[in-house]
Amino acid sequence: MRTARVLQTEGHDVTVVDNDPGKVERAEADGFSAIEGDGSSEEVLEAAGLDEADAVGALTGDLNVNFVVCMVAKHHDCRTVLRIDEDYREEIYRQYADEVDEIVYPERLGAIGAKNALLGGNVTAIADLAEHLQVVQFTVTEDAPMHGYTVSELELPADARVLAIGKAGQSLSLPFSDDTLEVGDRLAVLADFEALDTVRQILVGEEGGD
Repeated sequence: MRTARVLQTEGHDVTVVDNDPGKVERAEADGFSAIEGDGSSEEVLEAAGLDEADAVGALTGDLNVNFVVCMVAKHHDCRTVLRIDEDYREEIYRQYADEVDEIVYPERLGAIGAKNALLGGNVTAIADLAEHLQVVQFTVTEDAPMHGYTVSELELPADARVLAIGKAGQSLSLPFSDDTLEVGDRLAVLADFEALDTVRQILVGEEGGD
């Protein structure tokens, strides 16, 4: 329902399919078009307007249902989004479900929010691209060993890359080799999870983010 509300707010037409009569009733009360039935049934999806849909999100808590929904929707030339419930399932489904356009793992997004709350201050998680690969924003402090160095002089671990830099008070943009790292500058870094602590020590300092 949260996804439906966001899409509706942005001007998209949304139809909710659910086999729980109470949830269907609440969706209708919120102004959505809603269909009661099994989302893995092609007949139910067609009744929901599958042939006119641009995309179908299979977002239930049942992974098997989600997979069937995506296969049916792809047969009707829809963009498909598959919700998974465990990290390890992502590689399995990416390997065997080539026809699925996107795989989402909502719990990972929740973990990012929790991580930001815990780290606070000068370290902000932006995205978990995989279980071991993350994009994190660091804010340069006076305690940073590389404070005053240029981007070209920045010595990060081999499994870390600077994706963008934002000078104090400015938005993020592509980094240039002669950009100087000054207090308050923000750097978006793509790094393996095991390299993040080293990157933090270089850009923030030993105490930053604690």
